Amino acid sequence: MSSMTFKIKQAEPKSKNVTISFDAQKFERIAGNFGFFNQDFLESLNRAEKDIKAGRVQKIKSLAFLRK
Repeated sequence: MSSMTFKIKQAEPKSKNVTISFDAQKFERIAGNFGFFNQDFLESLNRAEKDIKAGRVQKIKSLAFLRK
């Protein structure tokens, strides 16, 4: 398994925004290890994009919303 170093910076002390940076080549290696270049995964992304365009996806603010 590959390893990768992340640099995380918070925009402002009380901000909810963060910036994450990492090396692109190492990211590709990690993505390959997780199977992100697997044909089944890529096909599932295409299906997800079609669902979004067709309006079959709803936005939620919290995972707790799914428990209702």
